[in-house]
This record gives sequence, C-alpha cells and structure tokens, in this order.
Amino acid sequence: MPLHDAGMVVRSACAVAVLFAGALLSAQRPSTWRCKNVLAKDGASWMQDVVVTTILDHVISVKPAEPGEPVDTDFGDAYMIPGLIDLHTHLLLRPYDQVTWDEQVRTESNELRAIRAGTHALQTLRAGFVAVRELGTEGAGAADVALKEALAEGLVRGPMVFASTRAIARRGCYGPDPEDPTTKKGAQMVEGVDEIRAAVRAQAALGADWIKVYADYRHGSKGAVAPTFSRDELVALCDEAAKCKLPVAAHATTDEGIRNAVEASVRTIEHGAGASEATLSRMKAKGIVLVPCLAANEAIVRYAGHRGPIVERLNAAKAGFQRALAAGVTIACGSDAGVFAHGENVRELELMVEYGMTPEQALRAATSTAAAVLGRTDLGHIGARQSGLVVLTADPLRDITALRSVRAVIREGDERWGPR
Repeated sequence: MPLHDAGMVVRSACAVAVLFAGALLSAQRPSTWRCKNVLAKDGASWMQDVVVTTILDHVISVKPAEPGEPVDTDFGDAYMIPGLIDLHTHLLLRPYDQVTWDEQVRTESNELRAIRAGTHALQTLRAGFVAVRELGTEGAGAADVALKEALAEGLVRGPMVFASTRAIARRGCYGPDPEDPTTKKGAQMVEGVDEIRAAVRAQAALGADWIKVYADYRHGSKGAVAPTFSRDELVALCDEAAKCKLPVAAHATTDEGIRNAVEASVRTIEHGAGASEATLSRMKAKGIVLVPCLAANEAIVRYAGHRGPIVERLNAAKAGFQRALAAGVTIACGSDAGVFAHGENVRELELMVEYGMTPEQALRAATSTAAAVLGRTDLGHIGARQSGLVVLTADPLRDITALRSVRAVIREGDERWGPR
C-alpha cells in the first residue's frame, strides 16, 4: 500500500487513545487492563483472556482474568502487543517531498527543527512505537539529546529516545556541498584516526547513547559510493566508542564498506543492500545485525516518480534484504523515518513481510530483536518493565497490516490523549 494511502487508512480508522499519567510512581495507583488476546513472550502465540497490571511504566503482573474481576479498562476481543521499537529514525527531519534534505540542513534553524521534532515524537508514539534509536540529527547538533531529556521530563510526549548526536563522516563525503568546508554539514566531518577518536569522545560527552558512522558514501557531490574510512580507521572508531561504553551503528551499502564495518565489530549495519554472501556469513558469525531501512528506499523511489536510475535502489534493497534473510543474518526494524512521514514507521514491517518474512518474524524484529540490539531486557515483551503496551483491533500474526489498527497505546499510566 502506498504510504499516502496507508496514512488515509490510519486517519479514517477508529480513534487512537494514547494513555499517560504525570503522577510520581509512589503516588500512582495500579491500572488494570483486560484483553482477550495478549502476545506471549515467545512472540508467536496469544495468551487468552488476560489482565495486565501496570504502575506508570512498570508492568507488575500478567495473569489470567478471573470471572467477574473488576478492571479499569476492558479491551474486549482486541490484541495486545508490547510497544514497538524503530532502530533508525530521524525525528529532526521531515519528509523530503515536503522540504529537501539539503534545504532542511541549510536553512532551517535547530530551534525550529527541535520544536517540530516534538510533534514527530508524538506521531511516532501514537503509531505504537515506544522506543526509537535516533541515528543522526542531520545538522541539528545534539538536539536529539535535548529531545530525549524533554521526553524524560514529560515536557513533550513520545517514545524513549536513544540518541547519537551528529554522526561521523569523512571530510568531502557528506553534504550539503561536500567539497565546500564553509557550508553547514549534516554530520561531523573528520579526517584521520586522531580526529575520528576525538569526534567519538566529543559525541559521548554530548550525551550520545550510540555512535553512528558513515562507512561508505558518495565521494564529492557526484561521485560513486565507495568506502569512506579504511578498516583500520573504523577499528579505531569502534575502539574509542568501546572505551566510552557506546555501541556503533554503521551506514554502509557497498560490500567493501559493509565488510570493513563488520570486521571493525560495529553493532549494526544500516541499509546493507550490497552485502555479498561472504560478508553476510561474517555478519552472522559475529552476531552483527542488519537494519535495512526498506521504507526509506521505497519513499525515495516514489518521490522520483518511479522513474530513472533511482528505481534500481529499491530493487537492490529488496534483493539485499532477501539475501540476508536467506543467510540467517539477524534483521531488526529500522525504517529511516524522517525521509518519509513520522507515524508511518509500520511500513517497514509491511515491506519486510512483502519481501519474505513471516508476520511473526517481522513483529519480532520490532520487539524482542530490536530490544536485544539496544541491550535492554526491559523492552520488547509484555512483562518487560518499560515496554509499553499497544492494543490493536486485529491480529498482526495473521496480517502484519493489523499494526495499523491501533486502538490504544499505554505508556506511563492512564491519562487519555485524544485521537489524531
């Protein structure tokens, strides 16, 4: 389904309630939620007729309902799943068919972009995503850290944010105007091991939870995509990140760029369409996770009117995903939302199924698998302390598009927010 059509379906569906509470944990009474179908920890089956008890973000019990047991909210025959996770978002960006990436980086103030990001965060939460990994502010400094803090303070509503601040790219290989050092850039530009290590330390000091690096990219404004950093440079980057106790996510689309990042022991490969069978085998052996960003590729092709060489980008993404799936590489959900509209993140999971995953595998990619990438045992399954709860009107294990039928998102208690 095209993204704009899917958005119309969501807006015309039943009202979505997002449930919150602002009271402190010690002052908040438990809330009880009854649901006919609650996703089991295996992610593949449903517990029947269950009462979930929460206090703010704490799930304190999951048990069979007793006859006549009073509850605060009874969702009837609905389906309850853990809150979803998107491992590749850009809340500081808006869709490129509204304003181009270059224009956003060049002309929009960081302050305006940060304020707008609050709206994007709420749209993301209302779509059922309770945690996101922000992979680069694209010229907006450490605004993702500020957004994370604002969310934690309750100043804005949205998912839990794992920030990466500026991202790291090689000088001359990232825009706008890669060859012009006077133009504001969408990442922190570096050259050589000393600058790479200094950039990692600087981003850690700003509050990064992850380090993002561009392991390959276009060289110059019109050059072909090729590795940007040598394997030794990426090893140095990962070493410095390890000293800061931070994992690394690597943008990489060519086989050589992916292989360099894999051998440097990054935690995830973003996009990864060009990985060969041998490189995928190394990814699997080292437990490195692919985050394919399929929805962003689809959107970019759509913006181009499905014409020209850009169409091959979508074909390559599909083929690369299918090779990785066949090779047994772990695949997690990351949509690159911001390239397309925030709140449409589920499109990534729909494409995963369209390209060969089962609905169960896709749902796991956005729950337990994504939680494992983040190193968070308190996310990704019902009963996890911070998971949040999403209530759907249809069964996503039968049809992944049921993830669009959001009836409620439960985070931090029971204050109701109105429909979109």
